[in-house]
Amino acid sequence: MKAVTALKLKNRFRFMLPLICIVFGCTMAKADFKTADKMDAHTLEGRWDITIDMAGGKTAPSWLEVRHSGLSTIVGEFVGASGSARPISKINFAEGKWSFTIPPQWETGIDVVVAGELTDENKMNGTILNPDGKMHNWTAVRAPLLNRTNGTAWGRPIKLFNGKDLTGWHAMGPNQWQVVNGVLTNPKSGSNLVTDEKFNDFKLHIEFRIPKGSNSGIYLRGRYEVQVMDSKGVEPVRDQFSAIYGFLTPSVMMAKDAGEWNTYDITLIGRMVTVVANGTTVISNQAIPGITGGALDSNEGEPGPIYIQGDHGAVEYKNIILTPAR
Repeated sequence: MKAVTALKLKNRFRFMLPLICIVFGCTMAKADFKTADKMDAHTLEGRWDITIDMAGGKTAPSWLEVRHSGLSTIVGEFVGASGSARPISKINFAEGKWSFTIPPQWETGIDVVVAGELTDENKMNGTILNPDGKMHNWTAVRAPLLNRTNGTAWGRPIKLFNGKDLTGWHAMGPNQWQVVNGVLTNPKSGSNLVTDEKFNDFKLHIEFRIPKGSNSGIYLRGRYEVQVMDSKGVEPVRDQFSAIYGFLTPSVMMAKDAGEWNTYDITLIGRMVTVVANGTTVISNQAIPGITGGALDSNEGEPGPIYIQGDHGAVEYKNIILTPAR
């Protein structure tokens, strides 16, 4: 009973502290974060854009969401440099430091262990132990809300693909992409293809044809993948045709037979996305929580390119038209 009473008094004092400060004129300095707020696991709550320091001076993007479950349990979701969003059943927190463990997804090896600590209210740093046994340092900032308060006015449509060559695009490695009879063609798994230009909010029209069993994707701002797959007859889930990979499930499966042309009309305003697949709205103005696996970076507040996945199999694209917001 004494412990319960002490806890109640502690909680009452916690909620009364701002009022006491107003009445008696005490100052709650920014430095208090290091002695008080840092010890509160709920300070972790929110979405975080992570940059992992890799070997050779390279970086890899990652993402974390932290939320509470019940009174004291902290849970969340995690996106690594590849793969889809994965649930975190419990985040351990003690003395300002936290950690969680999740099993490997596509990789083989040991469990992934992520650990970190807050450096202030909007920044964190820590380490990640990957399934290959290698440890890397990372830094993180709170993800931007990307709210758009004004109405969107649209500019003039831009043809991203001219039907003749790869002008305006570049491969992220040795190039296997070709233009065949006016069609942007990826004959086999190889490099991803990225626009030279970067965009903020936009409407995108794109048509594609995918062979049986193949897999591709269209990355919005280079960070959010709209899945392209041979999914005819499959139930709508978060990793199939027209999904925002690992996050948003289409309301209905609209994929055509393998080898037929499909159409996406995608609108991205801030975090809000609408996907129209073959004439049917399958995702309607839903928020994308964070970057998806395979993103170019985790700088969500910045413009980014359109990039087309070419490392998962053969695919063809045509009539790629983007209308930017003014």
